[in-house]
Amino acid sequence: MTVDLVGFLGVVLVAYVVPGPDFLVVVRSAAEDPSKGRAAALGAQTGLCVHMLAAAAGLSVVATRSPLVYDGVKLLGAAYLVYLGVRAVLAARRAVRQRRQGRPAYGEAVGADRASGDSRGRWRAAFAQGFLTNVLNPKAALFFLSVLPQFVDGGGSVARQIFFLGFLDVLIGVAYWFALVVVAARLRDLLARPAVRHRWELTTGWLFIAMGVSVAATA
Repeated sequence: MTVDLVGFLGVVLVAYVVPGPDFLVVVRSAAEDPSKGRAAALGAQTGLCVHMLAAAAGLSVVATRSPLVYDGVKLLGAAYLVYLGVRAVLAARRAVRQRRQGRPAYGEAVGADRASGDSRGRWRAAFAQGFLTNVLNPKAALFFLSVLPQFVDGGGSVARQIFFLGFLDVLIGVAYWFALVVVAARLRDLLARPAVRHRWELTTGWLFIAMGVSVAATA
């Protein structure tokens, strides 16, 4: 089995560096808690494994050749992005009201949540968010369906080579996301400031909404 590893690695690195929904989910989670960032990253990469398995099994071909199925997945993904964005915007507005009422918000609330010891629940929530964001992104399916075959050797087992390149993609992604988590975690003190956190929530929330609307518009 021979594959164009150099070309493939170049494409994969560019795909990860360009910010997208996964990027926002991982960074937002890591800014709250590094463990949440790692959970979101693992969730995103698990979603990527689903796309890889579907591509190897030929299911992605069915989805992308059926406009109804493909548009359905796009609309589900768009709705989920808008949902995440609305949640962030509402959280920002709710925090303003809590501040005015003298109640804890943002940093204080996160600290109280951490003190409650419900770390497992937060980890599961972040993992699920990363997983759903990725698995409902049809662009990830298209990557495995249209990009990966460009780097395989037609003389060998295509499915085996897609598995190989796919797992390599997943491993690269885990390394990249974990490095990003370290960087984002260093911003936690800055984001603990109420004014900065408020702008962060509003900015990322509207970005999620914009992405969702953009995806829905192309469905």
